[in-house]
Amino acid sequence: MTLIAYARVSPDDQTTTLQLDALNKAGAVEIFEEQASGGRWDRPEVHAMLASLRAGDTGLVWKIDRLSRSLSDLVRIMELID
Repeated sequence: MTLIAYARVSPDDQTTTLQLDALNKAGAVEIFEEQASGGRWDRPEVHAMLASLRAGDTGLVWKIDRLSRSLSDLVRIMELID
């Protein structure tokens, strides 16, 4: 099992420092990071993270709203990794 993580901040003056610290402490082997609105579906790094997941891997985020800001997108993501 490999922990593969995703960190995201909105395109403001925010940093992923807290997220990266927590994801590293949790044992993430690879972290995909980007600065983009969570309401957008066209986020290259989230798609790269999802594409890198293999059977037995675990996708990890600091908080669920870092992965998706809407239930419909979260369901879509779950269908992609099913």
